[in-house]
Amino acid sequence: METMLLPFSPRFVVLTICSVVTALLLAIGIFDHKIFDIILVPLIIFGALTLLGIRDLTQKSHAVLRNYPISAHIRFLLEEIRPEMRQYFFESEKDGMPFSRDTRALVYQRAKMVLDKRPFGTQEDVYRDGYEWMHHSMAPKPHAEEKFRITIGGPDCTRPYSASVFNISAMSFGALSPNAVRALNAGAKKGGFAHDTGEGGVSPYHREMGGDIIWEVGSGYFGCRNRDGTFNPDEFARVAADDQIKMVELKVSQGAKPGHGGVLPAAKVSEEISRIRGVAMGEDCISPAYHKAFSTPLQMMEFVGQMRKLSGGKPAGFKLCIGHPWEFLAICKAMKESGIYPDFIVVDGNEGGTGAAPLEFMDHLGMPMREGVNFVHNALIGIGARDRIKIGASGKIATAFDMARAMAIGADWCNSARGFMFSLGCIQSLSCHTDRCPTGVTTQDPSRNRALYVPDKSERVYNYHHSTLHALTELLAAAGLEHTQDLRSIHFSQRTSTTEVCSFAELYPALRPGELLEGTQDRRFREAWAMARADTFQPAG
Repeated sequence: METMLLPFSPRFVVLTICSVVTALLLAIGIFDHKIFDIILVPLIIFGALTLLGIRDLTQKSHAVLRNYPISAHIRFLLEEIRPEMRQYFFESEKDGMPFSRDTRALVYQRAKMVLDKRPFGTQEDVYRDGYEWMHHSMAPKPHAEEKFRITIGGPDCTRPYSASVFNISAMSFGALSPNAVRALNAGAKKGGFAHDTGEGGVSPYHREMGGDIIWEVGSGYFGCRNRDGTFNPDEFARVAADDQIKMVELKVSQGAKPGHGGVLPAAKVSEEISRIRGVAMGEDCISPAYHKAFSTPLQMMEFVGQMRKLSGGKPAGFKLCIGHPWEFLAICKAMKESGIYPDFIVVDGNEGGTGAAPLEFMDHLGMPMREGVNFVHNALIGIGARDRIKIGASGKIATAFDMARAMAIGADWCNSARGFMFSLGCIQSLSCHTDRCPTGVTTQDPSRNRALYVPDKSERVYNYHHSTLHALTELLAAAGLEHTQDLRSIHFSQRTSTTEVCSFAELYPALRPGELLEGTQDRRFREAWAMARADTFQPAG
């Protein structure tokens, strides 16, 4: 049974005022019938607003209204009139960062299963530098009926996973509210796609709904750590044995803040977080910037192999944002030298999201996702290992075009975090780090996260995934293709000036199989390959 919280907070000030005024007017009218006619109109107005506020507080479709009864209607009114106001005075549909209003509206519409079409032609400036498009075919294919799945798991994996090509990217409980985690996992369960836990550990809210889980293990080893913060293999094996966990993922770095650790102050370490993460009450919960379990590429590959073995043969891989090119190539050399290969690699881009990070890290540290995906794709080709390792892409992916573009330059599947947050009702208020999220998505405040009604929002998560894959099906059919695995760089082009156009095949040239081992002259790899060493992340020479 859901608990009704009393509206005594600044968020409910309008409802409180309307309720008090209504009660006063009603009392005055009862005790003095002579002035009843005078107060009748304001009594009706304030009474109607009070009833509206009570309805807002109890309805379950709009999280903002549940958290901001009456006053949130001003936002919806502005949403209705703003297109005309913006057209003449402010910004276009394509403006707004990090996601444009047009993209957010598309996700909302698909999540609600309402019309997601647009009138009157594109609002893109198709002649601006950087404009990109996908080529269509004069012989389009019928729409594919399959749901686009890939098998993740190389020769050393005994329990491969059939994954959707579109999954929920890593977001931890703690960063997300309990109801947000529940809704995401329930949507994943219904849609048959995967939900990455983030590095905060496998919480009861991940398990409650039964959806497929990718367990991410970061440098804090939350959920599988010893008292001193080191990795506990026995505890890892115990948790990873859960059939709901389909893959295990080592987090090396995150796109929005690569090389940056984190601290959850002791005051915020609740009993629940202490239990889930395996940290002590009364102490800071530290996620270091580096791993204690390994310090060299060879040790890292051994650790990935250990994760696969301890999990009972489930796919094991790692996630990173590409930094120094020679460091990833050092990992490639460690793969060859040790004979241990990950089953998958998730490439995060510096355009990826986070609850909070220094501005310099978000804006200027790390390789963007597309360059990172293509670099990893070519590096694996160059060592002859691409066929045994799947590549996931994450970083500002929200639409079918985003997915197709990433897959054309090397990704096998895509993850989205903020796209699925929008499907939950996130309005990009940019208050994730304040614990005052207006929609209950990124807050631990019970009075706020109650606004997120799990049955309704989980359906929207499912709808968004389903509709996005349907749009991807339509794109592929229009291009004369049948599966995402058919996408190649020749299917996309980019305008590089007003009069010049480059194919993605020119922008992202491919290495030959085994070219790195033979000795490449490709300037993107030649010097970095020479600097890479399997026994250290430090450059040679």
